[in-house]
Amino acid sequence: MIKVLISMLAASSVACAVFSAPSQSQSHSPMSQVATPDGRKSLVVAGGCFWCLEVLFEDLKGVQFVESCYVGGSRAGVTYQEVCSGTTGHAEAIRVVFDPKVIAADDLLRIFFTIHDPTTLNRQGPDSGTQYRSAVFYADEEEKARAERIRKEIADENIWPDPLVTTVEPLVNYTRAEEYHQDYYAKYEKASPEERAKMNAGYCSAIIQPKVLKFRQKFAHLLKKSG
Repeated sequence: MIKVLISMLAASSVACAVFSAPSQSQSHSPMSQVATPDGRKSLVVAGGCFWCLEVLFEDLKGVQFVESCYVGGSRAGVTYQEVCSGTTGHAEAIRVVFDPKVIAADDLLRIFFTIHDPTTLNRQGPDSGTQYRSAVFYADEEEKARAERIRKEIADENIWPDPLVTTVEPLVNYTRAEEYHQDYYAKYEKASPEERAKMNAGYCSAIIQPKVLKFRQKFAHLLKKSG
């Protein structure tokens, strides 16, 4: 069933990078190693704007929390402005912490390959640069093998008309994104009209909202609020 729904969603996937995020400077946390609570697993992926990926994964049963982050490059502790320059080698990414007894890593990866376009090199929609690349980051050989296996399965199923360009990369230089990036769309949904005027409302309404509605329809049986 998941494979069928993935094909349907991929066919109408919406790119997640039309509007620029606000330019702000707030505290963020560099991490050389990503700690995961006992009994939980984590998945770190990148595919364009992290606001889009974050809100979708947060809806899924078994997902404990999702954190927007920067991964890759030559050092930790980078800022949003530095990553946006496209010169640091980092990707805008998310870290998904989940309960493997509720949802499998395989299923999370398969969903990931439908909610962004994994066939466009260093680009999602009109936004281009290595920071928008499609990637799965691994912390050990087991995670690497899983990512490569799922990527091959997706390619073999011909869900996308063009070859996949998603890279499988080591998880290095993890840096938690600035606080204003965390749960951005959730903040937008709860914001007053006055507060929304200070946010990237155009991005949220034109790009994220349609994607969220489509996702919730296709994967209703996997959502926290379903049933």
